Amino acid sequence: SRRGILIVRHLKRLERVILGYLEVSDGPQEEARLGILETLQCTIEHAWPRMPCRLPVLLKALLRLLWDVHTERGPTPEPVRAALLHRATQCLILLDRCSQGQVKVLLEGVHSSCEENRVRECLRKVQESS
Repeated sequence: SRRGILIVRHLKRLERVILGYLEVSDGPQEEARLGILETLQCTIEHAWPRMPCRLPVLLKALLRLLWDVHTERGPTPEPVRAALLHRATQCLILLDRCSQGQVKVLLEGVHSSCEENRVRECLRKVQESS
């Protein structure tokens, strides 16, 4: 957050790092994933003018994370799963705001076809955000 908008100089490299961390579980406490979601949230807040062009990649990664967190049956405690889902949802809401509602449009079909309640709840929060 200290870099502010200057983070755009490193977006391509930072995006690769973020995507890499989101893909892999790092143990029961998921410290790396929680930290990288916080990093993503901060990046979106500071570099919001550059986020719409990164929307397809980030949206796909966040949706995959929601699904993975919901379906993984490992030793991850429920509060950690809830924190991951919450932070991913917050990132989706921020992406929607900086892309002028494109995320909501793209998620319409996903929300209606998703049968998993926890994932649907996250998508509903994005749809209802203003």
